[in-house]
Amino acid sequence: MAQAKRKKRMFNVELSLIKKITQLIGYEPKDLDGRNISYDLTRMLKGKGSTLRFKLKVENGKGTTKADQFKIMSYYLKRIARKGTDYVEDSFTIDSTDSELRIKPILITRRKVSRAVKKTLREDTKKELIEWAKDKDSQTLIGEILKNKIQKELSLKLKKVYPLSVCEIRMLEVKKFK
Repeated sequence: MAQAKRKKRMFNVELSLIKKITQLIGYEPKDLDGRNISYDLTRMLKGKGSTLRFKLKVENGKGTTKADQFKIMSYYLKRIARKGTDYVEDSFTIDSTDSELRIKPILITRRKVSRAVKKTLREDTKKELIEWAKDKDSQTLIGEILKNKIQKELSLKLKKVYPLSVCEIRMLEVKKFK
């Protein structure tokens, strides 16, 4: 007995954090459940090469998304790091109100600096980011990174240690939702 042929259709999905609508291909809305959507933010953020990944969840035939990763692309980081400067990177886990997050900041100094200055920058950055994230949910945190809010605040506080040319959050990823 021959099976009936199913036809794929386009389904509209709203990307909640950036207020965009995209289309996904599938047989039924329930087939899209659990799918990851990667969205390029380079034009939206005026040339900052970055992507935002969403996790799709289908309920009652309607798809809802939650952002679960923000990442700056490596080619952008290579472009902003100049000769004669130092960079400070770190990677640590922080807790927000609804999830556990992996965060990777990158700081680029204006000139070469000593190891003691790099260590102080790294420790102060970690302390500030843990304090910043403890009373917010993951969607708010990613939204503030997109608006460049935390990077400006962090740069102003770290300016007292050493003036930075670049202060960015290289990656913010949701490890698990609580």
